[in-house]
Amino acid sequence: MTSPAAFAGLAALMGDPARAAMLQALLSGEALTAGELARAAGIGAPAASAHLARLVEGGLVLVHPQGRHRYHRLAGEEVAAAIEMLGGLATAVTPARRWPHGEEFRQARLCYDHLAGRLGVALYGALTGRDWIAPAAGGWQATEVGESGLAALGVDLAAARRARRFACDCMDWSERRAHLAGGLGREIAACCLRRHWLRRLPPLREGDPLARRRLALTPEGARQLDAALGVRLVA
Repeated sequence: MTSPAAFAGLAALMGDPARAAMLQALLSGEALTAGELARAAGIGAPAASAHLARLVEGGLVLVHPQGRHRYHRLAGEEVAAAIEMLGGLATAVTPARRWPHGEEFRQARLCYDHLAGRLGVALYGALTGRDWIAPAAGGWQATEVGESGLAALGVDLAAARRARRFACDCMDWSERRAHLAGGLGREIAACCLRRHWLRRLPPLREGDPLARRRLALTPEGARQLDAALGVRLVA
């Protein structure tokens, strides 16, 4: 069990509005520079550097120097899952507040490297409901029929198995139900983007911290996912 002091320290680290905006921006799964994160948080470069130093020291963010640049990314899936879950909790405890991020963002988005929103939850329901994945220690495993179906869609199962966790639950921020994370979740998202079943949406405004996470289902994507898994969302 985490000590109260450690729990409070982590909560304080994530609780600053500027740092929260940076963490949300990093939920795109991309590695971003301090300048990009400063714009996402709406703050200046010196303040951004100070906030990022605290996030790195606290173990939430990793930094990778490359030439003249320093790229920042979330420290792992556990950090991403915690941020997504906190978003869901924030929505749950303020039920009177209208969803502020647009229906497209609720429909489909990235959560770190996997799919979230109504699309992510619907895919999770289809995979479990059609027995393409079955419970396993620490998460899920692909069934024989699932292996065949996922391979037919173009999902790289070998790459999914190289991940630390093959498939696991992640609580969805807006829908408050599970979507699929882990290597399989990542490879399904990569497949949908590679085959142009999903497209990236432009930012709503300059400095939009959620810009890199915005997705939309294409008409071809809607047809393919309906045919393969019975997932029916308006493209």
